[in-house]
Amino acid sequence: MSLKTVGTALTRTILARGNGTPPVARSTKASRLSTSCSLLADRQQGQSHERISGRPTGDAPSPSEPPHTRTAADKKRAPETVGAPGVPGVKRRSFTSDAAATDQRAYLWARYNDLKRLVHDLIPPGACKSLNAAAVYANNEVNLAEVDIYGFDYDYTLALYSDALNTMIYNTARRFLIEHFKYPEGIRKYDYIQNFATRGLHYDIQKGLLMKIDAFHYIEPGTVYRGLSPVPDDEVLQLYGGTFHVPLQQDSGFYGKGPKVKQFMDIFSIPEMTLLAVANDFFITNDIDYDPVHLFKDVSVTCTSADVTATVCYWVVFLCVTDNFILRGEETDAVLHQLVTHGKKLFLITNSPFSFVDKGMTHMVGKNWRDFFDVVIVQADKPHFFTDCIKPFRRLDDNGALRWEKITSLDKGQIYKQGNLFDFLRLTHWRGSKVLYFGDHLYSDLADLMLRHGWRTGAIVPELENETKVVSTDKYALNLTWLQALTGLMERLQMHRGTESKEVFQEWQREREELRVMTKNLFNPHFGSIFRTCHNPTYFSRRLSRFSDIYMTNLSSLLNYDQSYTFYPRRTPLQHEAPLWMDQLCTGCMKTPFLEDMSIIR
Repeated sequence: MSLKTVGTALTRTILARGNGTPPVARSTKASRLSTSCSLLADRQQGQSHERISGRPTGDAPSPSEPPHTRTAADKKRAPETVGAPGVPGVKRRSFTSDAAATDQRAYLWARYNDLKRLVHDLIPPGACKSLNAAAVYANNEVNLAEVDIYGFDYDYTLALYSDALNTMIYNTARRFLIEHFKYPEGIRKYDYIQNFATRGLHYDIQKGLLMKIDAFHYIEPGTVYRGLSPVPDDEVLQLYGGTFHVPLQQDSGFYGKGPKVKQFMDIFSIPEMTLLAVANDFFITNDIDYDPVHLFKDVSVTCTSADVTATVCYWVVFLCVTDNFILRGEETDAVLHQLVTHGKKLFLITNSPFSFVDKGMTHMVGKNWRDFFDVVIVQADKPHFFTDCIKPFRRLDDNGALRWEKITSLDKGQIYKQGNLFDFLRLTHWRGSKVLYFGDHLYSDLADLMLRHGWRTGAIVPELENETKVVSTDKYALNLTWLQALTGLMERLQMHRGTESKEVFQEWQREREELRVMTKNLFNPHFGSIFRTCHNPTYFSRRLSRFSDIYMTNLSSLLNYDQSYTFYPRRTPLQHEAPLWMDQLCTGCMKTPFLEDMSIIR
């Protein structure tokens, strides 16, 4: 049984048992939290339930009370006035004179227990096992038959790296910070912490705080860290003027670099966030006065310095340790072969130097890797490559040395450095939606191509693999379903405002917060999922849906589809729309294809 079936069964059972209660007419300021089940239940019961003597309007008779016990007066009572202005078809909740609130606590807990039994009974083990981490997910409709040219970034797109590379970057940057900027030797005792930071986090430069922000610029409670220690929510409120909101003028700009807050969107930035955290932690733990702004700038310079880059290149190029760093190279080779076999043109635009790219591509594809690409551009200086028209293309010889000729064409088999997109378009005539470009950095790789030039874009999100595994667990399915059911129950019964009722709601609210924390910790105990806060999309998720037509774990996901496949986005209902489609009753997990179904294409 899939979660779609569970959602449908849960809805029908709630309706059959009278577990939905028509809400009062709410003002525009009222909470908009709702679930699919509550919407369906409220609508059904608002239209069909009659008042029972001695029971609040909208409640169904208990199984022990037969329908014939209703009095003639009840049957002849005139229908209640419908709704508030703009809310047709919803009855106001009222009580008969003999239906005073007697033991509201017992009534509320009975509703709670009924709903909890339904959730536990109707969700079987393995309800979401059908999720497929190798699927391609669509934000926009894309027909591959219309795509003639495929473009790629290199790092974390063609080449996927192991955590060993992050450890090397961290160790090299930590040494540079101590030896070049003369930071205390005590920082050297902090080793790299895997799975501490996640991509998409924001860093308050002046306050030295690492945090997670949602799509509406609100900080998620419980995800603010000063150094390696969480900051209590009360202190966060005090630091930000009594609110969790970060004003737009302070938040990160278009490329994630605001005046006071920076967003870390690059996977390479995870070691940088970790180094910032441990340096802050050292100063705070040892009660050393320091300026967080200076620390941020020094760490930023350190992680992007030529020394760090040169060290990484030295290990990969000269010590031949690609096996320790590069993952799934044979799958990259298979993707390139498939595209070229079907007559597609390929190009590469990367910020990495040629020696680094050449070593990695030779390891994954072979010495003749350049034969796959019609154009190869290294050290492109993205995102400026896509916005400036100043830097000209320069050709490199086979040894990586710069040539002096003027570039009048971009030829296959040659290596070019720098340049700009405007000359690229002029020389190749590759324009519009027939071009599909893949990259991992939403700002540097994808934003300008989609917004300014109309290219199709594909985001590589390696974190999807782990997130999909978590979402596929029974624990996650049960926690999330009960969290949504409890939220819906609180929304429907919030008109009970007596003293006992308030005490019950306080207990429910505490349980709701505990469920949120439990669900968050399944992904990452510090910051949770990179895609969601408690109930909103993250700032990262918002940018992902804005700047990418499709997204996937890695390029090998393309092997599950033929070259005429069309990716269709799921039509998710807006808050004011009714969930009329089976696909929307639960997670829509069956929407994604299965590897075994597409195995013939491989």
